[in-house]
Amino acid sequence: MKRTPRVKGRGLGQPTEYSPSREFRTVSMNEILSNNRGMALILTIMIVSLIVTLTLQFNASMRSDLEETANLRDGIKMSYVAKSGFSYALAVLSVDTEEGSVDALYDIWADSKTLSENAGSLFDDSRVELGISDQSARIQINQLVDENGEYDAVQKGLLTRFLLSTVFGLSSEEVDNIVDAIKDWIDGNSEVTRFGAEDTYYKTLEKPYACKNAPLEFKEELLLIRGITKELFYGTEERPGISNYLTTYGDGNININTADPLILRALSEDMDDGLVEEMVSYRDDEESDLSDPAWYKKLPGMGAVAVSDDLLTTSSTYFEVTSAGLRDDMAKRISGIVKRTEGKLETLSWKVE
Repeated sequence: MKRTPRVKGRGLGQPTEYSPSREFRTVSMNEILSNNRGMALILTIMIVSLIVTLTLQFNASMRSDLEETANLRDGIKMSYVAKSGFSYALAVLSVDTEEGSVDALYDIWADSKTLSENAGSLFDDSRVELGISDQSARIQINQLVDENGEYDAVQKGLLTRFLLSTVFGLSSEEVDNIVDAIKDWIDGNSEVTRFGAEDTYYKTLEKPYACKNAPLEFKEELLLIRGITKELFYGTEERPGISNYLTTYGDGNININTADPLILRALSEDMDDGLVEEMVSYRDDEESDLSDPAWYKKLPGMGAVAVSDDLLTTSSTYFEVTSAGLRDDMAKRISGIVKRTEGKLETLSWKVE
């Protein structure tokens, strides 16, 4: 038998079998260069992709920064537009005083559309939404309690009749509870008034707090008082909220020329919807004399209506001014309470939204 020649292998000195079929191949320089070109192409594609990605990200970041800068610029501009509208409203209230002491809903300060158009005409690329509401036409909630911490009978009757309006859907028992709870929140003592509430109630809640025992600073504080729900305060689709008829400012006098029909209805137990319609129709006529708070007695059927002489006025002292500067989707709003006495204006509160 013919033996296959063996050659010694490297390593441990063991023989390695030689196979004639195994060949060694020489790689040419062209092949090496060809392979390097492929790797270079791949690297180039990867680098270009990375550069494109970084460029797109940079562009997006720059675009975002530009939009933020533009929004900041427009926001600042709209803030000044809103402030200008607020100043215009103050000027209107000041001029109105010079024209007379009687305030009515046909005065220019009560015309929101005209106010907005006049204020907006000052700007080429912005709009102004401006409104002035008479706080003296609302029920002034802090007047419910006198300086001795007792009920003011006239104010209590007004508030009670108002809350008993059918539009709010409250029972007489619920109204009594709410009115007593408001008194306890405002008066300076810790004694519970009939169906009211003091610390003995509020400190047992899941999130306890103390009864304020002081006048309300903002009407939203009413939401802390037992019996006043968000639905009652803000209203629902079916019912109005009480917040639009109440204020924490004022000396207790209601401007009969500007009060809402719901409040006119609450002025007296003798008042009904028909008489309220007569009052509204009369005061809407610019030819009517509204200088005397007792002008309502001239109307048919009003002879037997008894309204406290200390409750009514025909001039307003407190106003809420709301001004908004608008441009495209950008809006800045300012609201504030203004006190007007003897032609002088004082801003009592200020809020920027």
